[in-house]
Amino acid sequence: MGTPPSSLRRLGSAGAGFVVGLILLAVGLGIGLGHLLKGGVTPVALLGLAALVCGGALALTAGVAIARATPSWWRLLSVPALLLAAVFVVYVLAVPLRVAVPGRAEPPAAAPGELVGARAVTVDTVDDERLAGWYSPSTSGAAVVLVPGSGSSSAALGRHATVLAEAGFGVLALDPRGQGDSSGRGNDWGWFGEEDVPATVTWLTEQEDVDPARIAVVGLSMGGEEAIGAAGADHRIRAVVAEGAMKRTAADMEWLVDAYGWRGSVTLGIQRVQTAVADLLSPASPPPPLREAASAAAPRPILLITAGERPDEGLAAESIRAASPDSVEVWEVPGATHTAGLRTDPSGWTERVIGFLTEATR
Repeated sequence: MGTPPSSLRRLGSAGAGFVVGLILLAVGLGIGLGHLLKGGVTPVALLGLAALVCGGALALTAGVAIARATPSWWRLLSVPALLLAAVFVVYVLAVPLRVAVPGRAEPPAAAPGELVGARAVTVDTVDDERLAGWYSPSTSGAAVVLVPGSGSSSAALGRHATVLAEAGFGVLALDPRGQGDSSGRGNDWGWFGEEDVPATVTWLTEQEDVDPARIAVVGLSMGGEEAIGAAGADHRIRAVVAEGAMKRTAADMEWLVDAYGWRGSVTLGIQRVQTAVADLLSPASPPPPLREAASAAAPRPILLITAGERPDEGLAAESIRAASPDSVEVWEVPGATHTAGLRTDPSGWTERVIGFLTEATR
């Protein structure tokens, strides 16, 4: 006997409710929780948390209804299938939601680190946003733009800013778009790098203490990815140091297939879906792959710093280096975690990075 029409209707209604519940769950996890952790109790955080609670209740209620409406022994398979579908849908949607609608990191209360003579500055972008930062004047004529990682402000750049300033570089420690005191809506995968980093380079070229031909960019994680992208688009950037740079879109993750076989293929497929969703949600467009940007930046040098405790960073870095082996070098810091090279090996990081930048900006 077939399934009665009434059961099919109940199953269809429950299925629709389950999908809506999962979408609300993804919104709550991706936006609500992210904004709560970064900015505290805000209207966006409260709306997101409401979506989280309602979505969880709706998905659970609809899931139970689906299981009950499923005929005979198929019911035994429905529970793990529903759980698997829930994890997949929520993960695929929550990550790009967090990326495209990120929470705002707190602005620094003062200049990061021990920047002598630093002053608060703002930089205008081509689309009329204002990027905030702190600038410590150069004593050598050379200068660097210093960009933090995803969801961070210049408050996270204290150690790095101090080391660079003590070596004589002018240091512009940046609040990325949508973070700290910078205006706009950011993107936690660094999709605004080709617009915003060149704007800061322009600002540096207008400073009396800076030689316009001696400007480099140092970035951590997302900041490193923005630095590589900007160097490919702006030939005024003489050199790049990128620590913990891995990906901005799925196009940067194709090495997963060679490294992990079918598991890598599945992960890459998920990354492609997430990139597409982020593209729909973000005002920024997906940037070129990091390999293309590194190739376009040649022969200007790029130093990629990877963490010894994060093997995937090394694989991603080698993928980038392969696109321009004569201009890209990779340095692994043994025992380091993500972007912790300076903390793990202060003397080694200082010697390697300052030596690289000094040579590149002569």
